Amino acid sequence: MPRRQIDDTTRQSFVAMEKLDMHNHYLRLLSERFPNSESVLTEIINLQAILSLPKGTEHFVSDLHGASSAFMHMIKNASGVIRRKVDYIYEDTLTEQEKRALCALIYYPRERIQLVHQHGLTIEALPMPQPTIKDWYCRRILQTLDVMRSVSVKYSRSKVRRLLPKQFAYIIEELIYESSIGAKRTSYFQRIVDSIIAMEQAENLLVAISQLIHSLAIDSLHIVGDIFDRGPGAVKIMEELSLLRDYDIQWGNHDIAWMGAFAGNWAMIATVLRVSIRYANIETLEEGYGINLLPLANFAMETYGNDPCTVFQTKDFENNPRLTRSAQLMAKMHKAISIIQFKLEGQTIMRHPEYEMDDRLFLDKIDYTRGVITLDGKEYPITDTYLPTVYPNDPHALSQEEHELMEQLARSFRKSEKMQKHLRMLYQHGSLYLVRNGFLLYHAAIPLNEDGTLMEVNVCGERVKGKALMQRIDRVVRQAYYGSGQEQKDALDYMLYLWCGYGSPLYHKDKMSTFERYFIAVPELEHERKGAYYTLADSREVCEMILREFGLDPERGRIINGHIPVKTIKGETPMRAEGKRFVIDGGFSKPYQAKTGIAGYTLIYSSYGIQLVEHEKFESREQAALSGSDIHSRIQLQKFSNQRILIRDTDRGQALTQQIKDLQHLLQAYQMGLIEERQG
Repeated sequence: MPRRQIDDTTRQSFVAMEKLDMHNHYLRLLSERFPNSESVLTEIINLQAILSLPKGTEHFVSDLHGASSAFMHMIKNASGVIRRKVDYIYEDTLTEQEKRALCALIYYPRERIQLVHQHGLTIEALPMPQPTIKDWYCRRILQTLDVMRSVSVKYSRSKVRRLLPKQFAYIIEELIYESSIGAKRTSYFQRIVDSIIAMEQAENLLVAISQLIHSLAIDSLHIVGDIFDRGPGAVKIMEELSLLRDYDIQWGNHDIAWMGAFAGNWAMIATVLRVSIRYANIETLEEGYGINLLPLANFAMETYGNDPCTVFQTKDFENNPRLTRSAQLMAKMHKAISIIQFKLEGQTIMRHPEYEMDDRLFLDKIDYTRGVITLDGKEYPITDTYLPTVYPNDPHALSQEEHELMEQLARSFRKSEKMQKHLRMLYQHGSLYLVRNGFLLYHAAIPLNEDGTLMEVNVCGERVKGKALMQRIDRVVRQAYYGSGQEQKDALDYMLYLWCGYGSPLYHKDKMSTFERYFIAVPELEHERKGAYYTLADSREVCEMILREFGLDPERGRIINGHIPVKTIKGETPMRAEGKRFVIDGGFSKPYQAKTGIAGYTLIYSSYGIQLVEHEKFESREQAALSGSDIHSRIQLQKFSNQRILIRDTDRGQALTQQIKDLQHLLQAYQMGLIEERQG
């Protein structure tokens, strides 16, 4: 036998032995959890049973932009799912008013109970003569348990048991699984309820049941980008997410801006400050994260004290009653941080010629004596010529005072414990894209050339495209916070490109015309040309190409996007490319609702198929608790599966199937005496 053949055979034998050793090592580790054949068999039976359960309900939302009230209500009503459960259970037995009252209790149990105690049972309109508070508690406990049973039927008892609050775990389990057949059992059930009421634990029990309904109605939540931006409630959204058991985030460009700011990128700190001040949203900064804006206010007054700052007047100032600062001070702060932002962006762009963003350098193109700027050989007057901190010979350099201010602001960002907590959440639960159960989720785009091919983008010195591009950027974003040395510095700088660069999958437009909107009163210069993706991705063929690139079946796979508001008032639809792509930015935040005509979308993927739910605006938490007012939601699209989708049909099912195979191998090892069994 030739020597080469001997060598190849030997090598294959060594590889096989190595794999066998690794497998045996894994089985021994697995045996620590399942020490004998009986425990293995029990687990295999359990996992096989789970595979036959219906898949959990997934909810997909996008572009929250700080609209905390609407988002939190959507979590509590499960995008209308809970109301539909109530309608189904009590179709003919409860009036409309009673259904609204029951839903209000499930959504906001403590607030509703407090209102009942304040106003009496008249707000409940119970169909019984002279009801007592005991009657009310008993009735509502039974009704909420009915709803809870309905949302829990697709889960195993063990999963429901794990979610039960410890204080009431035994009681709820007894109540939820009682048969109600036979007088003895009914009497037992009633005695438990009577005892709870007598011990003044009914309120706490109703709260626990309601929270369990919320948790079970949404098995997993996917946020396809942009928690942050104009609205004041981003902090509240992040805190609400911290209470959820299963959620993920696909970063949007506004999320990246805040992540860059959290991580210490000065240009991003200036950006989030400017956007927040522009839209009179300093609540997020000051009250939410404890950022001290007094140094910025002092600097702005000292630098622009006599300047009217006309171009920098804050939007919607008069509609924000929580804002205590004067409009003039806010305008000065707005101008001060804007100039700093343009300087810092310029410094970053000049450090990185590979960004190819030289057209975003403006301060070096201004004739400060004449008050004009030259772009592409043409002069334009600038709208504000009072720029005392800009040095014509070195226009992108911070003044000493600006540098000291940024050091103070960066220190304030760094010391905010809540900000650091939320940054860790964004990293732990976030990613640039996600593949889940046949869906490909990303916020904005996969950069494409005009001919529909994947665009190569320079990411910190490496040119990549498609899936490799998304994976490379995901690593860079993590290096910006967890890295070290020059690698971290470059990654932190790259956050600016992700925020507004043409090749960024979070933006993919030729420019972000912030400077033009402030300083050049020429509308055509403000136009931001979208990249090829936003047109070509309406083609089924292009979407199928992208799905194949990410290893998905092009026939069954779907893409979910946000980022670009769907203008329903102009006849646009969220379903594109013959159903291969869903764009679910429907305008949760009020500033976007004038464009969309609605107040957000939720895509729901249950065991029955897909539903696209269209929401109308939310009044308030207080009104919902008082009158039972709800977000009116319409099912715009339904795609039912031919047969019910089970857990075995999901990504989780594939993982469980592999676990079963591993356990079967462990069982064989026990039976063959390869691994010694132990008493459990």
